[in-house]
Amino acid sequence: MRDALFRRNDGATIVAIQLDHLILAVNDRKKSIEFYVGVLGLEYEGDREPFSVIRVTPEFTIQIAPWGTKGGEHLAFAMSRKEFDEVFRRVVDSKIEYGDDFHSVGNMRGPGDESGAQGPGKALYFFDPSRHLIEIRHYEV
Repeated sequence: MRDALFRRNDGATIVAIQLDHLILAVNDRKKSIEFYVGVLGLEYEGDREPFSVIRVTPEFTIQIAPWGTKGGEHLAFAMSRKEFDEVFRRVVDSKIEYGDDFHSVGNMRGPGDESGAQGPGKALYFFDPSRHLIEIRHYEV
């Protein structure tokens, strides 16, 4: 993840801010861990009750919370083209419905052209076991 730079209202100080972790409510802890590790290829670091910790980058974790949810969160993961192709293959092998944009999960087309935090790139959308919208993307041409 890139540091976001912000200037205080008085313009005197620049502060680097970085997202540290995200608490993600899920319906089934085991299925969610299997998805984030087995499909996305992330690392399960164990439980720190009430959370299960999934390492995304050296500086960022998802803390799985077994609190129940209707879904609806959107998590977008940027990766290299090689990682993207590997995740896409695991999505297909797992028979997970996907789409070429966030409106079209299930059309089994993709990747699509979408802009993200780093500009235009290729993206694919699908749902995790709790119906959170997952986006994988790469910026390499």
